[in-house]
Amino acid sequence: MAATDFRGKVDQACEAAEKFHTLYYETFDKRRSTLSKLYLDSASLVWNGNAYNGAEQVAKFFEQLPTSSFRVESLDTHPVLEEATGGRISILVTVSGTVRFDEGKKNNFNQNFILTTQDSVWKIASDCLRFQE
Repeated sequence: MAATDFRGKVDQACEAAEKFHTLYYETFDKRRSTLSKLYLDSASLVWNGNAYNGAEQVAKFFEQLPTSSFRVESLDTHPVLEEATGGRISILVTVSGTVRFDEGKKNNFNQNFILTTQDSVWKIASDCLRFQE
């Protein structure tokens, strides 16, 4: 891959990650009932070691959570080589910050997403969140 091609993919990943993380956490905090629309039907979620497969299971899990307030403190992203994803354009997005559920204590968290395109729209293929004690 030429350096200019890779630079373009990095720029694309950065732009997508900026837009995605704002949309994701705003939706999580304010419109959670629509959050599953950001996931592929076949997406997987691992939340503090608990696994959920498919957008329907992910949506049911999220419905059970209390109200939230996420604060992103760090964001990083890079493209995933198409050879590793069966030719699909994908990016890895890593986020860390704090989250508070209801009026509970703040929890530090780290979250990793693999986003891939479906009909020219970025969708979550994999989501892994872990609280940092």
